[in-house]
Amino acid sequence: MTQPIERDAIYRRRRYSAETIELCVRWYTTYWPSYRGLAAMIAEREVIVAHTTIMRWVLQYVPAY
Repeated sequence: MTQPIERDAIYRRRRYSAETIELCVRWYTTYWPSYRGLAAMIAEREVIVAHTTIMRWVLQYVPAY
């Protein structure tokens, strides 16, 4: 039987990995690109994320960090 993946409590029930979320939030807070530009940068890493999803991550996780 497979074991569930251990995740931090703030990342539970998320579709994307914690590394992807942290990378997007870190890049946005450090370099201030547009959300669409950041979505294009992440797409180059073969991860398709909508710009509104990145915006929600920033609004949710910046106060937690």
